[in-house]
Formats: sequence, C-alpha cells, structure tokens
Amino acid sequence: MNPQAIKFHKQSQTLELVYNNTSYHLSAEFLRVHSPSAEVRGHGPDQAVLQAGKQHVKILKLEPQGNYALRIHFDDGHDTGLYSWAFLHTLCGDKARLWQTYLEQLNQASLSRDPDTSAVKFIL
Repeated sequence: MNPQAIKFHKQSQTLELVYNNTSYHLSAEFLRVHSPSAEVRGHGPDQAVLQAGKQHVKILKLEPQGNYALRIHFDDGHDTGLYSWAFLHTLCGDKARLWQTYLEQLNQASLSRDPDTSAVKFIL
C-alpha cells in the first residue's frame, strides 16, 4: 500500500507516513534497527544481526526508488536497505510489537541502544 503522504521531520528525526488519513511516525533509530538490508536481516532466517548503539542515529537523505520504495541514508554509513511501501506500512502497523521485541532482544544480549553504554548483567 502506497502512503498518501511522506514527510521527514529533521529536528525530531522522524519519518511521517500517512495511510488512510492516519499519520504514523517512525524514528530514525526504529528505521535503522529494522532495516530490510542483508546487513541487518542476513541472508536467511537465522542470520539477522541485532543492531545496538543506534539511539542517536540520524537520517541524512531520503532517496525515492522508482514508485515502490525509499532508500534511507543514515549518518552511521548505512544506506543499503530499500524500504518498500509495503514494508513501511508493516512497520507502521506493527511498530509497538516490533519495538518491544527489539528492546527485549537488546536486554537478553546485554546490549544498549546508547552507543556509549554497554549493558552489564550481574549474576548472583
């Protein structure tokens, strides 16, 4: 499903997508850690690479890819994911669950969203 409108809010680093007159806001961090690229998702179901330390990542540029997708250039050098309209629509509709799952995965791996912090688990 193609969005009715797309707006990038530079100050808040959020991408606003409008579907069926409803606005959804996806942060740069959310988009970066859920990139559809092989670098993030791997080449198979068990090859995904958990993205940590992306809390302050910024979007440098949005580049349309025909009539079907956006290429997002991030300030950490990542720019290989093509975010199809269908994929972005899925991210919008499933944002809360995807974000919670991501936070749980970081916690289980003792990783942090903050690039300057390492989470530490104490085992007593």
